[in-house]
Amino acid sequence: MTAETVLSNARIVLEDQIVTGSVLIREGKIADVSEGAARTGEDFEGDYLIPGLVELHTDHLEAHYSPRPGVRWLKMAAIQAHDAQVVTSGITTVFDCLRMGSDEDGGFERGEMREMADALAQAARENRLRADHRIHLRCEVSTDNVLAHFQEFENDPQVGLVSLMDHAPGQRQFQTMDQYTLYYKNKRGMTDEAFAAFCARQQALSAKYAGPHRTEIAKACAERGITIASHDDATLAHVEESVGFGIRLAEFPTSFEAAKASHAAGLSVLMGAPNVVRGKSHSGNIAARDLAERGVLDVLSSDYVPFSLIHAPFVLSDEVESVSLPQALAMVTATPARTVGLDDRGRIATGLRADIVRVQRHEGIPVVRSVWREGRRVA
Repeated sequence: MTAETVLSNARIVLEDQIVTGSVLIREGKIADVSEGAARTGEDFEGDYLIPGLVELHTDHLEAHYSPRPGVRWLKMAAIQAHDAQVVTSGITTVFDCLRMGSDEDGGFERGEMREMADALAQAARENRLRADHRIHLRCEVSTDNVLAHFQEFENDPQVGLVSLMDHAPGQRQFQTMDQYTLYYKNKRGMTDEAFAAFCARQQALSAKYAGPHRTEIAKACAERGITIASHDDATLAHVEESVGFGIRLAEFPTSFEAAKASHAAGLSVLMGAPNVVRGKSHSGNIAARDLAERGVLDVLSSDYVPFSLIHAPFVLSDEVESVSLPQALAMVTATPARTVGLDDRGRIATGLRADIVRVQRHEGIPVVRSVWREGRRVA
């Protein structure tokens, strides 16, 4: 990395406006933002210059590690493949989801995710990674072993976000049985009797474990200063519970009522970028665009399609009159960064990390041309 880098003739996306100008990078940070044409530096030729994207919820590392049922890929190879995909999608900070708690619905054995976290730390030490990777523990509170999995991360500084989930039938995302039946009975080809027994077991586990586990994990996170997320809140009672636990991020609320109440309570409401691109939820819940139109959408997550995180803001700004491009991009940069306490990134401003993305977009799907992390070109 040279001592200074100049990126010129760019459409610089700030939090509240877009200006044409140049950015000076010095020692990994943004040293100056200037309006007007410049004759020096790398010419962006009018392309957008935006902050590096901040991804809070992606299951994609797990997908690289377990690409088929029963298949486990080499952890380091899975990490590097995942890293390459997120960076070329413009993501410079990523919270990799690791599932805590396993049951007959799936998950990983005790120790597997601990080994993955160790491999992530090793990859960072060996300078294998282009993005800044952190850990998001997805805690399935209705499983009997979630605490044992969670305790393996008791002293891990990589953990910056923990979500509390319950995917049992009748809970949160699956308050009605239609989607649960589609997810489990039809996909697995269960008989009516087998599906009924499966549902009964899941409901019994939720009734026994979800409440105590939710409370214990939330308490541990509060003591360690880890941001907590709720998951699939559907009712006002769910939101009240989240507020009581000190939760700061409301992931994928399943009703407008819950999203509105979460936003009003100061929680950042997160929805999936694929939901925006597709125009609807894959699980039949509320559409993210509807929340954006009503002013209660704060954060987007790529969830299961990394490139959707750069694509969705342009879709929102094109199709939702009340949302400008700077506002839409803040949902994938400044707001997620602030939500998890990363105040050194997510904006184009003097003194912040030079996590920067060059994006070309005349119409349609944007193209990521170049990516810098802390002033070093990584893509």
